[in-house]
Amino acid sequence: MKVILTKDVKGTGKAGDVKEVADGFARNFLIGKGLALEATAKNLSDLAGKKASQQHKIDVEKQNAREIAEKINGKTVTVHAKAGANGKLFGAVTAAQIAEQIAAQYGCTVDKKRISLKSDIKNYGEYEAEIRLYTGIGAKVTVSVVEAN
Repeated sequence: MKVILTKDVKGTGKAGDVKEVADGFARNFLIGKGLALEATAKNLSDLAGKKASQQHKIDVEKQNAREIAEKINGKTVTVHAKAGANGKLFGAVTAAQIAEQIAAQYGCTVDKKRISLKSDIKNYGEYEAEIRLYTGIGAKVTVSVVEAN
């Protein structure tokens, strides 16, 4: 009997796979426990639609990541911060502040979790930040920390 796996089944396959299995295994175990559906024409067309939808979503996300990378790669993001007399900041410049400034200065929304800094930013100056927008797609920006007015 042909079945479509709805969840990963050890020794049988991964979710979304169409497999040929024994009738008893399919009816009693896989379908009985909700791990699979019978591979009817309707279920196969639903599966094809879901796969196409997932692929479209991935393509859109990749394209958005490429567009953001083109906009901000190599650019300088200016962050205003307050500091004491010796130039040491009150606190530190965080990835959230950098993401906020990217949105304000370049109009691109970047998740703060995707920004990685080589070191903590606790003084005025320029620092490198790497932004991982999608698998294999990234951008490097220079973070310029200047005195707040």
